[in-house]
Amino acid sequence: MGYDIAIIGGGIVGMATAMELSRRPGVSLAVLEAENHLGAHQTGHNSGVIHSGLYYKPGSLKARNCTEGRDAMYRFCQDHGISHEQCGKVVVATKEEEIPALNELERRGVANGIRGMKRLSREELRDYEPHAAGIEGLWVPVTGIVDYAQVTEKYAEIVQTSGGEIHTGTKVAGFEPEPNAIIVETNKGEVRCRNLINCGGLQSDRIARMAGVDPKLRIIPFRGEYYELIPERHHLVKNLIYPVPDAAFPFLGVHFTRLIHGGIEAGPNAVLAFRREGYTKSSFSLPDTKDILFYRGFWILAFKYWKTGFGEMVRSWSKRAFVKALRKLMPELRKEDLRPAGAGVRAQALEPGGFLVDDFRIIAAERMIHVLNAPSPAATASISIGRSIAAMASDRFRLS
Repeated sequence: MGYDIAIIGGGIVGMATAMELSRRPGVSLAVLEAENHLGAHQTGHNSGVIHSGLYYKPGSLKARNCTEGRDAMYRFCQDHGISHEQCGKVVVATKEEEIPALNELERRGVANGIRGMKRLSREELRDYEPHAAGIEGLWVPVTGIVDYAQVTEKYAEIVQTSGGEIHTGTKVAGFEPEPNAIIVETNKGEVRCRNLINCGGLQSDRIARMAGVDPKLRIIPFRGEYYELIPERHHLVKNLIYPVPDAAFPFLGVHFTRLIHGGIEAGPNAVLAFRREGYTKSSFSLPDTKDILFYRGFWILAFKYWKTGFGEMVRSWSKRAFVKALRKLMPELRKEDLRPAGAGVRAQALEPGGFLVDDFRIIAAERMIHVLNAPSPAATASISIGRSIAAMASDRFRLS
């Protein structure tokens, strides 16, 4: 059987794209997911924050899609009865040197149309988070929390109700182009489609290369490890407490996050993973490691930021060092207040010149669209990203 569109990847971006395309009359589509369930990787291993759009350069794809996607996410959750909460967060400056960066965050927030932000003095900060330490803060009320795995399942339900097909446990092994079709070779046989959309996340660059497209980047996996507060210390955090991030990196620094189903996470750090789906310190893949170590861009990045990388590795192996980083935000935190929790892996695109790709990156080729960089805030922005990809597909694929 042939399809108008095959979407590779059943994470939240792939399913949001499928949901939007399934609403196009007469369009047949199939989602091909390598794992046995949807949202198995980045979607199912994050802390469930609905991001505000505060951090992103005004006018960037991240800024536009996060702002639009945030509001769409709240509406979607409300319309479909998905547990969520617009609880707000504080961004905390702990020393004078961070004030200029906090000022820049506030400027970006205003430029990105974030409503209700408020600058906080030391005393006002305690009104929002009594146990947080800082000399100034920024209250961002539109930030929220949700379960993105639950959101993804609802997307899938809508896709199937609309006639779309979802094939889990279906791993792509290669492609065979034909004059008017693309043959997708999988572990379960061939899938014929007229057009292809690659939402492969951690494997997106490899999928692009298999399809004959040079992505001009490589996915480098960074593992983010979490601790959780023991129940007796949940009172230390009311909602979400974030540091002022380092502008040189797309990571937000260790922070405290209240979860929608209960509990409070602390983290993550950001350490190089030696397997693309490597959720533990012992996870290792020789092909994935060779991909990293034989890539020129990685060594340029490593030499430039080796001190930062070393510090992240120390925090990975030393709970004491991890707690020390968290205590900058909350001095009364004790080592015994935390116990190990889960981990996630971020699919971070890196260019050959050693530059971390900061914005979303989506490229088109003949009868193909490849989503090559869609880390956080992609979950928040998923509805907006899905609409953008669907619009691109309608135009390039000449969908009815």
